[in-house]
Parts: sequence; structure tokens; C-alpha cells
Amino acid sequence: MRKLLNTIYVTNEQAYLSLENNNLVCSVKDETKLKVPLDNIENIVCFSYLGCSPSLMGECVKKRVPINFVAPSGKFLAKVYGETKGNVFLRVQQIDRFREHGLQLAKNETEAKFSNCITTIKRTLHDRPELKADAKISRTLQILEEGITKAEACSSMESLLGIEGNCASSYFGVFPQLIIGNDLGNTFQYRNMHPPLDPVNALLSFAYTLETMDCSAALETVGLDSYIGFYHTLRSGRPSLACDMVEELRGIGERFVLTLLNLKVIGEKDFDHQITGAVLLNEEGRKKFIQKWQEKKRSMVYHPIIREKIPYGLLPYVQSNLLAKYVRGEMEEYIPILLKCFTK
Repeated sequence: MRKLLNTIYVTNEQAYLSLENNNLVCSVKDETKLKVPLDNIENIVCFSYLGCSPSLMGECVKKRVPINFVAPSGKFLAKVYGETKGNVFLRVQQIDRFREHGLQLAKNETEAKFSNCITTIKRTLHDRPELKADAKISRTLQILEEGITKAEACSSMESLLGIEGNCASSYFGVFPQLIIGNDLGNTFQYRNMHPPLDPVNALLSFAYTLETMDCSAALETVGLDSYIGFYHTLRSGRPSLACDMVEELRGIGERFVLTLLNLKVIGEKDFDHQITGAVLLNEEGRKKFIQKWQEKKRSMVYHPIIREKIPYGLLPYVQSNLLAKYVRGEMEEYIPILLKCFTK
């Protein structure tokens, strides 16, 4: 199984990437900061403005090492990659399967998302039992439980989107109460993005962006087209299937953000406030986030379907393989990630 850890994250906004004797070289103001054999790299995520040399991009294309460009806000901008190669018959099966069973797949993803929201809230209640008496939290748990039942019964994508919107609004309505002992929790009022308007939203958007990149790369390895989804509609430049898969992974990203805040790993000094109202992680904040994110991806979790312990970072790859098996007809259904089933 393919490992995820050979990823280069470039967080210095003044960094420039180039190629030297088959080595990736990271320079800041003409000073070499890092030199790594390109053969040891599986993925490059670049948050810098200066970019990279044409020779490096050409070699990465040849070796099929994706270069992802991400804005400081965490918004995915573009990916440089080689020619997409894969099983054309699998792509055809993907389209046929999604047309025929797209609604059920979307319902399963949505139900998993609601279940993971419930798990996230209940983990906080375990740490803060006094919140069990909170009427708003109790009502939110009820709405999410009802959402699972309603999602399974709905007969159209439109009605499913309505159920999802109501549940998401309720869930994020209590999200600040899940933040313990960090004043940044007081800045969060509702979920917003493009751009995020407070530190908590900035962290959530950044987490979702990293998860989407991981899912896109994972789907590519199994031959599925990450731009053809079953829930997110087709949109030029959007990896709709990766966005679909992120729905079941959001709980991991959200719990990770809560951990950063509750342990006070991230503070006010890690954000820049723009005159437009946007709030973005600064370079130091991104470094902290990515360092902890990589640690999270290395930590082990038991996967109940494959029945073995794997790094968290391999979850998108396992799920992509399971989805490909479903598309090929080797599995009767695709089973999304349920956090309550995971044990370390």
C-alpha cells in the first residue's frame, strides 16, 4: 500500500523551487534551505508566491509527482500534473454507476457526515459532562439523529441538500461550545468561507483544503476521475468526487481543529487580518498547522473494513480503493468512514 508521508510542504511565501541534479531545491533569497532527491517525493504542496522552475515542473510531470498550489487562505488554486492515465473502462463504469446509484451514494455520505458530527459533539460531552444539560446541544444532537433518518428516506438530491443545510447550520451553531479555554472560539458565529472571516473558519477551510488535496491524489492512484462526482455537481476545475469523499472525512478535520484550539497550539498571533475582512493563517500559523497535521496523519487507527491498523493519512487511499471496487462491481455498496467505529 502506498505511503503518504513523502510530501513536501512549502510554507515560506518567498520560497522558490528548482531542480538540481535530480534534486528538488528550495531556496529563499538565493539561499538553499532544503535539498531532497526528487525520487523520494510523492507530492508537493506549495504555499509560496514565487512558484517553481519550468525544469522542475517538467521533471515532476515526467515522474508523475503532483505540484499543488494553494493560496495563503488555504484555497486550492491549481495542480501541475502529467497526463492522466488510467483504465478507460473504469471511468465509463464510474459514470454509469454514479448515474444509477448516485442518490444512494450521496445519502450514505450525508448520513456518515451527520454521524461523525454526533461523534464529535459526544467526545466533547465526555470531556465536559456539564454540557450534557445544554438545551442547544441536546437539540442539535436530536436534529442530527433525525437528519440521518430523513436522509435515508429522501427521494431527490434537492431534498437531501435541504436536510444537509439544516443539519450543518445546527451543528456549527454549537461549534463554539466545543472550543474549551481558547478565546478564538468567541469569534465564530457561523460557517463562512471564500474568504473566511474569523480564525476558526480559517482553520476549518484550511483543513478541508488539505483533505481535498489528499482525496484527489488518492482517487488518481486508483484510476477514478476525481472531477466526476455523485453528489457535488460537475463544475469546471472542481474535483467533485474528491469533494464528495471529503464529506465523510470532515469530522477528522473538525476534530483536529478543535484539538489545536483546545490545546492552544494556535492563537491570535497566528492569523493575519486583511482590510477586506478576511482572516488568514500567517506563515507561522500554517507551519504549526501542517506540523501537527502531519503528526496526525502518522498516528494509527484501526480500519474496521480492511481489519488492520493504518496511518490516518492512508484513509483517503483505503476509501478510494473501496470506492473503485464498488464501481467495478466487486462490492455491493460503498461504506463511508464512521468515526465511532475507529479505535486506535
